[in-house]
Amino acid sequence: MTILLADPRVRAIGVRDNGDPLIPLAFASGVMVRSGLADRLDEARGALPPGVDLRVLEGHRSVGDQQAIIDDYTGELRVLHPDADEAELDRLSSRFVAPVAVAPHVAGAAVDLTLVDEEGEELWMGTAVDATPERSDGACWFDAEVDRTARRNRMTLARALGDAGLVNYPTEWWHWSYGDRYWALLTESGHAIYGPVEAKVPA
Repeated sequence: MTILLADPRVRAIGVRDNGDPLIPLAFASGVMVRSGLADRLDEARGALPPGVDLRVLEGHRSVGDQQAIIDDYTGELRVLHPDADEAELDRLSSRFVAPVAVAPHVAGAAVDLTLVDEEGEELWMGTAVDATPERSDGACWFDAEVDRTARRNRMTLARALGDAGLVNYPTEWWHWSYGDRYWALLTESGHAIYGPVEAKVPA
């Protein structure tokens, strides 16, 4: 059974932040992640087949940006599920965007990414990055039934990132994390090593 980010088991994981700084990701302009995650992404890139690379679209996200995504998506869900109470809306929302308290992006511990060829063209993954469960008819789930090309590319992505120590959020094939509470739960690490962090604004 899929564990969603709204699950109490995720919130129950403690955080002992190891202090790794947020750093710019060298191969993705404007993206910042914790240094430990950056190292693992470099490792994953080296494990990809020749002519294939990662394209990281987003890393660290501010609390305000995270909340804005939650609010927008929850608004869509209220229209689609008019009888749902707040608890059910929170559960549905967490398939696509994490509650702020446990959000891997807010901790600098997650990336949204895909694969590209040597020309920089994105490989077919079955859906666009950030396709909601509703808009993709569920094809955004990593294990969804997709065509052979998309399945092969998803498995290539998973092997490289999984071997580098990242975990996937199963409702979003593009979302991978390291060091956050969800990662700690899935890897039975005992505690997260990254908690919420704010990017320093240059003076």
